[in-house]
Amino acid sequence: MTTETTQMTTDDMSFAQLFEESLRVANEGDVVPGTVILVTDNFAVVDIGDKSESEISVSEFRNEEGEIEVKEGDVFDVFVEKREADGGLRLSREKAIGIKVWEDIARIQEEDGTIEGRIESRVKGGLSVDIGVPAFLPYSQIDLRPVKDLDSLLGNSFDFKILKYNRRRNNVVISRRAILEVEREKMRAEMRDTLEEGQILAGTITNITDYGIFIDLGGMDGLCHITDLSWGRVSHPSKLYKVGEEVQVKVLKFDRDRNRVSLG
Repeated sequence: MTTETTQMTTDDMSFAQLFEESLRVANEGDVVPGTVILVTDNFAVVDIGDKSESEISVSEFRNEEGEIEVKEGDVFDVFVEKREADGGLRLSREKAIGIKVWEDIARIQEEDGTIEGRIESRVKGGLSVDIGVPAFLPYSQIDLRPVKDLDSLLGNSFDFKILKYNRRRNNVVISRRAILEVEREKMRAEMRDTLEEGQILAGTITNITDYGIFIDLGGMDGLCHITDLSWGRVSHPSKLYKVGEEVQVKVLKFDRDRNRVSLG
């Protein structure tokens, strides 16, 4: 083989290699957009603009009812898991979603925003919430007050604050109480400006003690002393009322500096 022929062969190989490299648009670990070009019983064939199409199992597209939610023409992000020896790619839709969720979690916590989640189950110390990844909602962060019937929350969706997260440990701690506290403070500020002695208000009994009942007026709690519960003598407030009961009360006194409301 002559030097000229050897040079041409080398040039041809270099050109072929460069041409092949030019067709590659993704590397392992990348998240890139892909378009579904075919859906079979087992796979969705996805084109990401690389030199060949790739297959993703349809199991990654099943919803909670087990139905396949993917069709030709759909565009979504995919995670490049591995480039095979033949140049093909192993892709994952689920891992791309997971990466996006963690990016959202980081951004939302930094911006002090909220994230929507669905309460899935009871776990030790609190509730498990699906926010795209499993998150932990401690008992103390569920509501402003202890919730007696936790099972009634299962399956419901709420907005949550992200208290802390650790992506490496796949750990997220969230709070609903933090959102409710902000809302209560707004309502308390409004009530502080409008509340007057002599007003008749509706409220909910939140606690019963030996000396009276505490009533949530919608942003501020008030105390109705046992001596103001009835014209007659009352041995204990629980004889007349129960927690959760709706009542109408009159504002007897309001101390704006201490946010204390006496009711009757």
